[in-house]
Amino acid sequence: MRHPSQVTPNAFKTSARERLEAFVARNGGDPSQILALTPDASTREYFRIQFRKRKAIAAVYPEPFDPEIHPFLDVTRLFAEASLPVPEILEVDPLDGIIVQEDFGDTQLRRALEVASDDEREAYVEQAVTLVADIQAATQLACERKSIASRLAFDEAKLSWELDFFMQHYFGSLRGETLKHGDEAQLRAELNDVSAELAARPRTLCHRDFHPSNIMVDASGRLRIIDYQDARMGPASYDLVSLLLDRRTSLPSLAEVRERRLFFLEERRARGLEAMDPDDFAREFRLMTVQRCLKAVGTFSYQTAVLVRGETYAQFINPMFEIVLQAAEWLGRFPLLRSTLRERMQEGERSSSKGSS
Repeated sequence: MRHPSQVTPNAFKTSARERLEAFVARNGGDPSQILALTPDASTREYFRIQFRKRKAIAAVYPEPFDPEIHPFLDVTRLFAEASLPVPEILEVDPLDGIIVQEDFGDTQLRRALEVASDDEREAYVEQAVTLVADIQAATQLACERKSIASRLAFDEAKLSWELDFFMQHYFGSLRGETLKHGDEAQLRAELNDVSAELAARPRTLCHRDFHPSNIMVDASGRLRIIDYQDARMGPASYDLVSLLLDRRTSLPSLAEVRERRLFFLEERRARGLEAMDPDDFAREFRLMTVQRCLKAVGTFSYQTAVLVRGETYAQFINPMFEIVLQAAEWLGRFPLLRSTLRERMQEGERSSSKGSS
């Protein structure tokens, strides 16, 4: 493994594919067999390669890194020690910004759920909920290891930054809209309350992006975790909200969500984690729903308006708003947020009607 101390002035002047081709050739592989994969919403690029006679995934970063403090490698070591189903790291080349990892195949849980029978879907979702509890059970280990994840948190500043990102990119980048000064101030005050209350909740280890596109189904039907490099401490409801509500295209059943919450609390108890009152957890879950789904809309707006990936992300914006409204109405709070979202959704429906007439 080459170390970043060997970085040359040319290290940043070659593309991800060029660096990977050279890496594959150095390791006796065939660069012509490299397959670019669909990019996610990050600066990393992913490729499928043949590595030492097996298929593997190469993550290529935009710059060299120190493997001892690299977030993905740090959290991989933590999760692996906790027996969580993460990919095996096959090779690391810090100089060229490359991490080669086990290939779990192409089946995302999101896609598996679309074609699963009712029984299969139930089994998948329960297995995924169980993984959230397993991650939280690794909280003490994260602190003992002094993992990067244990030193980051969804504090008020982080939660507020994500909601500011929503304000900037939904109203600004996507809609080109400037809110009235008084409305903007009141809306920000409501969102600040969301951040402050969630930041005050007890914290546990969170994956941070535990939606069904970041969970893979391997050849044996086992769920495997990816894209966890942003793991940090946060509310116990955070990953469960992501799993159940992120990137939905329809409003979820309240009864189903309640059943999942109760199942999750039982899974926590089974692991010796602190018991949580179901009603108190339901309130936190709804508050987390408001924050997480608005944060997601900010990301979808940015991807649509700034990075021009509208076909992929725009479809989720109105369903996320519907989920936020459902949660805010359940809480009986955030009146300006509720009226603002309803108005924007109605505008979108009128525009769609005019376009189809």
